[in-house]
Amino acid sequence: MKRLGVAAALVEDELIRGDVEISDGVISAVGISPAGRSGLAAPGFVDLQVNGFADVDFLSADVEGYRHAGEALLATGVTAFQPTLVSAPIDTLVGAIEIATKAGSEVRPRILGVHLEGPFLAPKWKGAHDERWIIPPDINIAERLCLAGAVTTMTIAPEQPSGLDLLRWLVAHGVVVSVGHTDADAATAHAAYDAGARTVTHLHNAQRRFAARDPGISAVAMIRNDVTVELIPDFVHLSRETVRLAWLAAGDRLAVVTDAIAAAPRSTGEFRLGDRTILVSEDAARLPDGTLAGSVLSMDKAVRNLVELGIAIPQAVRAATTVPARVLGRHDLATLRVGTVADVVVLDEALHPVRTLRDGIEVWPG
Repeated sequence: MKRLGVAAALVEDELIRGDVEISDGVISAVGISPAGRSGLAAPGFVDLQVNGFADVDFLSADVEGYRHAGEALLATGVTAFQPTLVSAPIDTLVGAIEIATKAGSEVRPRILGVHLEGPFLAPKWKGAHDERWIIPPDINIAERLCLAGAVTTMTIAPEQPSGLDLLRWLVAHGVVVSVGHTDADAATAHAAYDAGARTVTHLHNAQRRFAARDPGISAVAMIRNDVTVELIPDFVHLSRETVRLAWLAAGDRLAVVTDAIAAAPRSTGEFRLGDRTILVSEDAARLPDGTLAGSVLSMDKAVRNLVELGIAIPQAVRAATTVPARVLGRHDLATLRVGTVADVVVLDEALHPVRTLRDGIEVWPG
């Protein structure tokens, strides 16, 4: 049994003054007097879309690369994440899924499963994906990918031929479907969510543009109460006004993701995303032609950016914890209350991580 020595904790979106006690890896008490002198205990952050981190690209990483990236993620308050794989040759994806699944028992932040961002996308909205590896929806190929390891999420373009058939197959096999890299109009978007899609991949980016009489996927995602709205709040992919508008529309359905690449957090120079060269400067990652290619955002910075927009700290933290965990049905994670797993980040007054714990054990700084 131990105390964290914090001044307060975020408990079910409420700021509770007092210390936090942990016993056998579980939160055993909150609001204890006397409180610590400083520090805010919050649930560890959950990133549903991270392509790489700390010079590691997950599409080509080995288990040691995952260990290295995992340690760097802990320093940003992330205690659970989905490594995300962009479109690539199927054999390459199969191998990368196998390694990510193996790394799950070797890495200190939790690997929640793999997010396949492709290859069943719309070439028109390929973004930074290599069009050579984008293919039409194919259930047989999807099954091969899912059998390779723990695939928990797949981004697809449902308007592609047989796209809704693939969507239904994925849902029936327990894979969370996100709609993205898509030219879906509003009617097709509604059909996709009616069929079981759960979320939207990086709102407003690499998808049909919003227009007054053709609102497309973004508007449908924001107005449907059964859809989680994922966005990248780096103020590069979206303006401050656009992030704020999405928050006003989605509220507690908003989940922040980083879409980070190997350059994160905040490096400059030349990096890789799959087999593509990415140039990073001024907090933006782009292909040589200027196309955005992931980000150099970290989850702690994402939370601070939301707070900068006037979103209250409990709601900003929820968008980085409870909401993304809920997308995967992981109600056992990303909450801080008596009886829950003690995956915790301790933040200073400026909301920078100073300590990270998994199962009540301090893993950063370690």
